[in-house]
Amino acid sequence: MRVRGGQVLGEFQTLVNPGQSIPAFISVLTGITDSMVAGSPRIDQALPAFLEFAHDSVLVAHNAPFDVTFLKTATAGLGLTWPGFPVIDTVHLARQLVSNDEAPNRKLSSLATLFGATQTPDHRALHDARATVDVLHALIARVGNLGVHTLEELQSYTSRVTPAQRRKRVLAAGLPNKPGVYVFKDATGRPLYVGTSVDIRRRVSSYFTASEQRSRMAEMVAIAAEVTPIVCGSGLEAGVRELRLIAEHKPPYNRRSKRPEKAVWVKLTVERFPRLSIVRAVRDDGATYAGPFGSRAQAEAALEALHDVLPCVDAPARWSLVADPPVPWPNSASAAHRARASRATGSTSRSPTARTTP
Repeated sequence: MRVRGGQVLGEFQTLVNPGQSIPAFISVLTGITDSMVAGSPRIDQALPAFLEFAHDSVLVAHNAPFDVTFLKTATAGLGLTWPGFPVIDTVHLARQLVSNDEAPNRKLSSLATLFGATQTPDHRALHDARATVDVLHALIARVGNLGVHTLEELQSYTSRVTPAQRRKRVLAAGLPNKPGVYVFKDATGRPLYVGTSVDIRRRVSSYFTASEQRSRMAEMVAIAAEVTPIVCGSGLEAGVRELRLIAEHKPPYNRRSKRPEKAVWVKLTVERFPRLSIVRAVRDDGATYAGPFGSRAQAEAALEALHDVLPCVDAPARWSLVADPPVPWPNSASAAHRARASRATGSTSRSPTARTTP
């Protein structure tokens, strides 16, 4: 059935000849026999016709994963591309919205009886589809009163999300679907939580669904009044911005904000032979600092990246965390040879420096 706004726009019904005998228990369950499908089209004719009928629609089914899996498998077997229909499962919705006092189980027949469906389901496709339409409309009426108004909200609905948490989903409206940093703030503009994502809007939206199960995040969402996005050009930039914001504002719901002093920086000195090192603090010494990085491993990765793209820089196999600038290697061919030999043998230098070739 194709339905819009409660109005039936069309119906599609056909038996399919499976090309083999129907198992006895299937015939008992559905009432369909071999003689009934003898003159019916094969799947290579019926399925393309159904896909055309269902084009640009939302598929609704009771225990949808079961039905959709068969459709996808048959589509692939015919060498066709599955259209990627959005799917709503009335079993999932019923488990969230129908109590055990109302129905003994969540079978389609039980729900059809509960909601007074005009069609009694009997394991025949069209009859079950008609009953499912009535059940769907009854379930939508229930979630509508809970603030669920869009397809995305309906697909992800769960009773584990409180109405107050669900109402905050408007905070994600208008956010960009781009990588970067997002900052949850309270009514006074105070940062509550800073995070990063490759898709800011999608990540922020997840805080208002059942996928977010951290109790402290539920508490944070209840306080939040706005979300500020900061679009970044790369994951590295987003990570650096996140750490800087955490160090600056110390948001109460960021666990890392409790130990901002753990952050490290990459330092490039200002001298004839500039040196690279990993340090714990930024000083007013004219040097160039990159960071902060959340861990030494991240800082080391940044150093390795620098040496991959800058052939004029030669680095030792391992970088040590230092408090003061290290002593540079002599600018000579023998020093470069020692550095290459150190990397080849896996030996470790205690002086994490870099040099430039003249």
